[in-house]
Amino acid sequence: MVLTTTQRKILVALSDGQFHSGSDLSEALGISRSAICKQINGLDGLGLKYSAISGKGYRLLQPIELLDEATIRGHLGPESVKYISSIHCLDVIDSTNNYLLTQGQVQPALSQICLAEFQSAGRGRRGKQWVSPFGQNIYLSLSWQYFCGVTALAGLSLGIGVCLVRVIRALSGVEVGLKWPNDIFWQGKKLGGILVELSGDMEGPCAVVVGLGLNRALSDDEGATIDQEWVDLQRILGEKNVPRNKLIAALINELIPFMAAFEQEGIAALINEWRRYDCLVGQTAKLQLGHKVISGTVSGIDDQGHLLLTQANGETQAYNSGEISVDIA
Repeated sequence: MVLTTTQRKILVALSDGQFHSGSDLSEALGISRSAICKQINGLDGLGLKYSAISGKGYRLLQPIELLDEATIRGHLGPESVKYISSIHCLDVIDSTNNYLLTQGQVQPALSQICLAEFQSAGRGRRGKQWVSPFGQNIYLSLSWQYFCGVTALAGLSLGIGVCLVRVIRALSGVEVGLKWPNDIFWQGKKLGGILVELSGDMEGPCAVVVGLGLNRALSDDEGATIDQEWVDLQRILGEKNVPRNKLIAALINELIPFMAAFEQEGIAALINEWRRYDCLVGQTAKLQLGHKVISGTVSGIDDQGHLLLTQANGETQAYNSGEISVDIA
């Protein structure tokens, strides 16, 4: 569905989670009370939960902080601003990555950024669905163009993971970690993930779209379809949860300089920091490689960012792809 201008205005009014009467909304928006009711009923397609009580009005069951480009830009540092060509804040989209993939490339050393309130077809790694309810979490994609080829970008996703952990730890004080290659975890539960999509020649140039999904506030009903243990910042921080637009700006401030420097610096400078955040090292795990499953003990990563898995015979092998899971059997 497409969010109408009137629905957007209604959501701005209701975003505080307090009751607002139909007459007050009608007067503020310049439309009839029956039109207000019709527009609010149309929000069901976005999964928004609300109450409508005679004599009191309407309220969202959970307050929301809507995307605000002006607020985001107000928190951006000069090192980020000079590399950004545009910021797209969208209400409803199939996927923020898809949006940028169809926008075409801007000139090198400039990034387009796409943010969405709701994704109808959000994607995680390996084609998995990314649950993307309206107005609570972070769905952020950014584009970049490199002169180097695809092979020179090995380790990019690991560095992006380090950027996310830095921001979350700095703003919340929560010691989140990394699950190879680039999932954000807290106490064995997934908090966020990264999807990097590349296009171009093996020798260059190469276009990159980086997608970030971060659970900021996810209800039990919304998370019911997720096929693994998950957590959100609301459950971790409670009333001290980080403001959404401020968190987005902090992520951009960390990511843009990293993307700008990566072609020259690579992953080497961040490998040891990634290792400090590694939440799987020393654990028994299984690596899914196509139809093949390899069991062993996670021994960290090598200097190229490849997973090191030590098997029962004591042999350690490095892997640059696959889906790792902790063996709890």
